[in-house]
Amino acid sequence: MAWQWLMFSKHLQELSLEQLGRVVSEMGFDGVDLTVRRGGHIEPAEARSKLPAAVETLRKFNLSLPMITTNFTDPNEPLAEEVFSVASDCGIKFAKLGYWLYREFGSLKRMTDIARKSLEGFAKLSESYGICFVVHTHSGNFLTASPFVLAQILDGFDPKFVAAYVDAGHIFLEGGLTGWQQGLEALADKIRVVGCKDFAWFKTEDGWTVNVVPVGTGIVRWKEFFACLRQIGFDGPISVHSEYSDLNTEQVIEQTSKDLPFLKRCAEAIG
Repeated sequence: MAWQWLMFSKHLQELSLEQLGRVVSEMGFDGVDLTVRRGGHIEPAEARSKLPAAVETLRKFNLSLPMITTNFTDPNEPLAEEVFSVASDCGIKFAKLGYWLYREFGSLKRMTDIARKSLEGFAKLSESYGICFVVHTHSGNFLTASPFVLAQILDGFDPKFVAAYVDAGHIFLEGGLTGWQQGLEALADKIRVVGCKDFAWFKTEDGWTVNVVPVGTGIVRWKEFFACLRQIGFDGPISVHSEYSDLNTEQVIEQTSKDLPFLKRCAEAIG
C-alpha cells in the first residue's frame, strides 16, 4: 500500500507557487496540501481565479494537489461553498476544516453539539461537490484535542463525506503512552488523512512547555504509529507539517529534506 506524501504549504508561505512546486518536487514529495484561507497561499476570495492555476503550476513539477487547508467551521460562511465548488472542479478530494475551541470546563457537550451541527451542513456540501471534509486532531484548548471526542463528533457521519484527520504529533502529545493507540482504534474507520510532526517537552523557569522538533527526535514513536496505520488499512494522503517557527524558509527546506526520508524509512520498515 503506497501512501501519498504531501508538503503542507503553510511553512513555505513566502514562496510563490512556482517556487513552491520546484522546492517540494526536489524534496521528493508527491504533492501539496495547499492553504486556501486568509493569509494563505490563496485567499478564499481569489480561489476561482487562482486555484485552477495552482493545480496547473504544480502539475508542471509532477505534483498533485489532492488537498486544501481552510479555516471554515460553518458551511454558510461567506465564500465557503464557492471555494469548495472551485476545488471540486479542480479534482481536489479533501478539504481540512477550521477549529472549534474547548472554552472552559463544562462546555464539552455544548461545543460538540455545535460542531456536529456544522458538520451536517458540510456533509451536504460533500454530497454535492465530492469533497471529503476532514477534522484535524489538535492538542491544547481545541475541541478535537482528544481523538475520543473527535470520534463522538464524527459518530454517524459517513467518512466518505466527513472524516478524521489524525495528526501524529498532537495525539502523542495528548496521549503519549498508549492513549494515542486507543485513539487511533476509536477513529480507525473514520481516518482519511494523516498529519506528521513531532513534539518534545522542555522544562523552563515557568514550568513545562512543548515545542515542535525534527521528526525522530521527539515523543512520536513513528514505526509504531505507521504500523497501526497499516493495521487499520489507512490509504489516504499524509501531510508533513514542518512547523519550525524558529527557522527561516531556507532552513525549513533543509530540515524537511531530512524529515521526509526519515518518515519514508520508518514507513517502509514496517512493510
